[in-house]
Amino acid sequence: MSGKNQHWGSTLEDFLREEDIYDEAKAEAATRVISWQIAEEMRKRGITKTQMAEQMHTSRAQVDRILKGKGNVTIETLQRAAALIGRKLRLELV
Repeated sequence: MSGKNQHWGSTLEDFLREEDIYDEAKAEAATRVISWQIAEEMRKRGITKTQMAEQMHTSRAQVDRILKGKGNVTIETLQRAAALIGRKLRLELV
């Protein structure tokens, strides 16, 4: 095999930093994890998207956006969704 792959042996974090997309990727990953956790708790509790939307006083389309983990979902919206499934959203600076 001729030539060296510049990313061979590097970590994913190194690659994302080199591509200057580390912070964006990390934020999206965190949002998706929170969305997945909300969806899983809804499933465990038997809460439908329609029920969640009614309890949040919002549309089902907004609940879909929350559960997809994409788009512009505010921290306040995530906190409300978490509270409705008996959980708390915790953010911290480290």
